[in-house]
Amino acid sequence: MSADTLAAVLGLAVVHRAIAALLITGVAMPVVGVFIIGLDVVTMRFAMMHVALLGVAVGLMTGFDPTACAVLLCAAAGASLAPFAGRRDGLSGPMVMLMTMAIAAALLVLSISGVNAAGAFELLWGSLLAVGMRELVLVAVLAVAVLAIYLGFRRPLALLLFDIELARCSGVRVEALATLLLVTVAVAVAAALPLTGALLVDAVTLLPALSARNLARSFDGMVGLSMVFGLVGNSVGFVIALLVDLPLGPILVLTAGAITLLTFVVGRKR
Repeated sequence: MSADTLAAVLGLAVVHRAIAALLITGVAMPVVGVFIIGLDVVTMRFAMMHVALLGVAVGLMTGFDPTACAVLLCAAAGASLAPFAGRRDGLSGPMVMLMTMAIAAALLVLSISGVNAAGAFELLWGSLLAVGMRELVLVAVLAVAVLAIYLGFRRPLALLLFDIELARCSGVRVEALATLLLVTVAVAVAAALPLTGALLVDAVTLLPALSARNLARSFDGMVGLSMVFGLVGNSVGFVIALLVDLPLGPILVLTAGAITLLTFVVGRKR
């Protein structure tokens, strides 16, 4: 891409919104990734994608905003999983149940309503270059909420994500805090899908958190490093995609993956 073309691209409003979304998600979503890893609910992303699809189908059928329906339904689904957080067998069983029931209900709603299924599935393939002001405001509000939860509950969060029984014995209100975290994770995944699509959710959540875990020595260190790696991965991937004129999504994923592999090697040497 020539310098003149690059300057023209960077002057577009859609690119400005994409850059803002990348920076915001680079700070907030890795913290959500830390929550996901600490709670050991990596498969929750898949469950929330199915629930979000059901929310979109309901929104298209009823005429309500599909994204709002998806976010609200995911929040309710996250809260419904909280009672199972302290069980010995964990959340894997309830999440599988939720995932299968949600996709079945979504397909049934689409079939009954006659809504074009392709329009509903578009949520799962969002694009940063199609980000509007509404989506940008939504992810900004989410970022503030995520950072407020971390700053407001640092000590109990560290205990809960380290060992749930230790947290309970230390007087942490485990059920209430687990509910808050699960709802936050569910809403974050639903809110990120229209921006990043299913492909990039891992790149902006789990991969920076995994990179941070390879190097961090404490909970606060893991959160701080995850935000650094999220910002670096998003920024470097965006610049590379522009310079080589290749699709943004795969480049961001490969960049975040390369950082994760590098931190793994460095962590092993240490």
